[in-house]
Amino acid sequence: MSEVILDAWEGAVTPVQALTDIETARALETDAFAAGLARTAEFKGKAGQVLLVPGADGAVDRVLLGLGDGTEAAPFRALPAKLPAGVYRIATRPEAISADQAALAFALGSYRFDRYKPHAGEPPRLVAEGCDVAEVRQVAHACALARDMVNTPANDMGPLQIETIAREIAEHHGARITVIEGESLLAANYPAVHAVGRAADPSRAPRMIEITWSPPGGEADRPLVCIVGKGVVFDTGGLDIKPSAGMRLMKKDMGGAAHALALGRMIMAANLPVRLAVLTPVVENAISGDAMRPGDVLASRAGISIEVGNTDAEGRLILADALTRAGELEPALTIDLATLTGAARVALGPQLPPFFTDDEGLAAQIVAAAKAESDPLWRLPLWKPYADALDSDVAEIKNDPDGWAQAGSVTAALFLQRFAPKGPWVHLDIYAWNPRARPGFPGGGEAQAIRGLYRMIRERFA
Repeated sequence: MSEVILDAWEGAVTPVQALTDIETARALETDAFAAGLARTAEFKGKAGQVLLVPGADGAVDRVLLGLGDGTEAAPFRALPAKLPAGVYRIATRPEAISADQAALAFALGSYRFDRYKPHAGEPPRLVAEGCDVAEVRQVAHACALARDMVNTPANDMGPLQIETIAREIAEHHGARITVIEGESLLAANYPAVHAVGRAADPSRAPRMIEITWSPPGGEADRPLVCIVGKGVVFDTGGLDIKPSAGMRLMKKDMGGAAHALALGRMIMAANLPVRLAVLTPVVENAISGDAMRPGDVLASRAGISIEVGNTDAEGRLILADALTRAGELEPALTIDLATLTGAARVALGPQLPPFFTDDEGLAAQIVAAAKAESDPLWRLPLWKPYADALDSDVAEIKNDPDGWAQAGSVTAALFLQRFAPKGPWVHLDIYAWNPRARPGFPGGGEAQAIRGLYRMIRERFA
């Protein structure tokens, strides 16, 4: 992405006055010209509203940005899409919104995916006064990485490409990386990962990627944070094949892995005082003569037998092995991210990912951090009475719950809990996609939850 957050600028800089709805009314009382423009444009300082105020030469002299009640930085995210090219600075903003929050929102709103269709012209840029520019850039770049990975089609974002990105991240931050591929997964005891990915072409063989990192000079007894991400580079549904409409967006089914790598990159870039493990099982759920079948019983790393009731419920199978591996590392905190169920979208829609945890303290920290970062999440319950829906007649558990339970995102979380490490664990069922473009949120890949999670980790282990 182009660098849109600047340390300084020697040329002309256009001021942006970020005003609450109350402040807008007061400001316009003493500015007849701007008040006339505001009446014409129906600008009232509502969140995300932008008013360009020209000078005597007709060029933009200043910008008014509506913040609504002024409690969140999200309106700054809508700003870049409504500005002409140029360099800007935040001249006024409420104390409730920090300079860092405003600059990061501006950077996130500037994102464009231009790998195949370059955008003409320069984007608007922001001189970020009074903020930690390096930190803002690191978080923005990590989010852009996740969005780029999700947006890239499966022909250019297969298992090898995800491995390459993971290696680049590890090398840049001095981390250790191991990759177990193809038939070697069986010898290394990742049977569920192998079973899901074995039908793919050998050039797109399944693999288990593990990154481990400690901050420079870090003590070995620092707490370990383990991040697990589902990496299904394309999901046909397997032999329970999806209809064409359901398959259309399955390039994004590796969104969990993209988010795990992006969050890991944030943690390493900030040298947070934790040890880190990022585990990404990466597969293509393809169809061939070697594909797993409905009714098959799979082994798992945990030694728990799994009946495959539906080959389109494959993400939880690879996560089962990865979560078991996470438990072997004895983490202080485990986070898994996955584009796991359509049921989560039915429950909460595309903009509000659910999270699941039995740890009340962790849940409260996540909610607070997500709110502070304008990175919305909503807690759903690990409702134990639904666990019976996962009972199998021929194995210890099955991957497709009985229909009576109905709550598909809850039963999927309960399945994962069976394999999750002891101690604090949270599962996030993300969508990683904007189905409707709006200012600051272009249609396509979206980074969800990781800014809030990053803040939570930073505060939890400070």
